[in-house]
Amino acid sequence: MAEITTDMLDYATNGSNASGFLARPPGEGPFPAVVVIQEWWGLNAHIKDIAGRFAKEGFVAFAPDLYHGEVTSEPDEAQKLMMQTDMPRASQELVKATEYLSQKPYVIAGGIGSTGFCMGGGLALTLATDTPLIKAAAPFYGVNPQPIDKLQNLQGPVLAIYAEHDDWASAAVREALQSAMERFGKQLEVQVYPGTEHAFFNDTRREVYREAAANDAWKRVLALFRAEL
Repeated sequence: MAEITTDMLDYATNGSNASGFLARPPGEGPFPAVVVIQEWWGLNAHIKDIAGRFAKEGFVAFAPDLYHGEVTSEPDEAQKLMMQTDMPRASQELVKATEYLSQKPYVIAGGIGSTGFCMGGGLALTLATDTPLIKAAAPFYGVNPQPIDKLQNLQGPVLAIYAEHDDWASAAVREALQSAMERFGKQLEVQVYPGTEHAFFNDTRREVYREAAANDAWKRVLALFRAEL
């Protein structure tokens, strides 16, 4: 069986260049595509591995490097990097990355999915409100777009995945999302995994990783993207 291919690619954004990690299935395609958005650690091996998992499932996956080369495994440094990030600029970089991905000949021209984790979860949902190219979003334990009324711009369904015990993406965050989505008549599935904590999908963090919940969430994300993209 042919192997997936991976590469770091540059794309134009905000008058300069940004880069991202691309993972492709074997063959010429075209394939459905997904934008994969980093946690606060940066574009690390875990996020690249997730992109590779998508490629093995038949998706082109592109993970933009929002920290422009900086990566950390230290929580204090990760918080510093996140706080230093200009989020409107990061959101614009994600829009440009989506446009860049959509123009590739090996990508199906019908629409792209977005997913992300923690910081990237919020950005994945925001991205879906910032460009009509995103036709389905699967944010993991992310905060809501600001202002939340941006949700009326969504072009497809949202699968919002949460941990039961999470001070970042709390019950209040979930309830606000559900209320707004109902108000705007948008399609939403909320999946809260009992007994889990923030970052339960991250299998490099053994203290919080929960295999059964992570596997179930992955199956749901694949089902959404296969149905919508």
